[in-house]
Amino acid sequence: MKYTICLFFATLFFIPLHAQKELPQIMSEREQSRVVDELLEDRLDNLLPVLMRRAGIDMWVIISREYNEDPIMKTMLPSTWLSARRRTIMVFFDPGEGKPIDKIAIARYDVGRLLKGAWNLDVYPDQWEALMNTIKEKNPKKIGLNYSETFALADGLVHSEYEAFMKKLPKDYHDRVVSSENLAISWLETRSQRELEIYPMICRMGHMILQEGLSEKVIHPGVTTTDDVVWWLRNRVSQLGLKTWFHPSVSVQRADAGNNEFLRSFSKRPEKNIIRHGDLLHVDFGITYLRLNTDQQQHFYVLKPGETEVPKGLQEAFDRGNRLQDILVDRFEEGKTGNEILKEALAQAKEEGIVASIYTHPIGANGHGAGPAIGMWDMQGGVPGKGEYPLYANTAYSIELFAASEVPEWNGKIVRIMLEEDGLYDGEKFWFLDGRMEDILTVPRK
Repeated sequence: MKYTICLFFATLFFIPLHAQKELPQIMSEREQSRVVDELLEDRLDNLLPVLMRRAGIDMWVIISREYNEDPIMKTMLPSTWLSARRRTIMVFFDPGEGKPIDKIAIARYDVGRLLKGAWNLDVYPDQWEALMNTIKEKNPKKIGLNYSETFALADGLVHSEYEAFMKKLPKDYHDRVVSSENLAISWLETRSQRELEIYPMICRMGHMILQEGLSEKVIHPGVTTTDDVVWWLRNRVSQLGLKTWFHPSVSVQRADAGNNEFLRSFSKRPEKNIIRHGDLLHVDFGITYLRLNTDQQQHFYVLKPGETEVPKGLQEAFDRGNRLQDILVDRFEEGKTGNEILKEALAQAKEEGIVASIYTHPIGANGHGAGPAIGMWDMQGGVPGKGEYPLYANTAYSIELFAASEVPEWNGKIVRIMLEEDGLYDGEKFWFLDGRMEDILTVPRK
């Protein structure tokens, strides 16, 4: 499956970050609901059959109880369903021969417009019996259930529901039950054509909010704290009718501080760290819109009185960060594992003299999404399990990493350029969904 993004969207969204002026229009809750349901219908009708056949599973059973939803089920509920209801059971069956998949809800009512309720209380007073009747009628070769030792997002079937299912399932079907790990991960990680058209706009929204928040509009050196900026970002997201999937962070590297201030954990960073002239600011920020997520890290420099540009050493350090991004994404190739990509990229960075660390993750329906882990900050030799998963087409990633450099203007102090930008691998090439920061922006803007 390879999708071609039309030139219109490529032209519309690949706008240099410094040239962006206005936020795209954010839809009303009602309009967002409509689009979410359209996206879901398209995914179930056109994407799911392909993924089920690739995984070799002809029946996928997803079971959840209210307020304890399987992560997969959360992505399949209609926009007006904010949770499962009582026990919700979804069954997807592929009859083969190119026929559409059956989408069934073993429930007392339809699940939105997409899954038809198939529980006749007069015939089967017990919900489990209704499910077993459907299984016997369809007679699947493999029954996929969401359990996985490796991926939490594919491990949503709780133990008590698994036990109840297996107790009710006829014995001659037990050897047909398999983990749906690969199917679950592919459902979460693979983006549809319509999502690919929308995603750049969502990334642009994140970039625009960052440009507004990390500017003279918000930051007054000597007065504003890093925590002030964090809460400005949170409030701005709420005002716009968006959501954030994690609490943002803003940190500082400066010439007269110690060499290890970037090593502090988020919980130990001072809340009232006053921003000063000459500071290099780092921000980590992500939004959620139309059930898709962003994750972005950028740098901004607070000009000293009389300064008109970023110190050359800082910009050169930033350029190494961009180069490390290029090294990494140039190694994306369908079928390679996350660990293979990590090893190749780190070897090339070392050859070029870049002190590097790579901790890139999938993104999409979840911020820290499903798919191959390409390093973690404390696992630069490869990630067991998640790092062994292969790269597939039409999957999105947060290219997260850092390059460390000595800065002459700061007396040789080591500065980490910590970058994170969202992009998509289409099976042939990787591209950033809304471009990337290629220069450190100044506060105030030049």
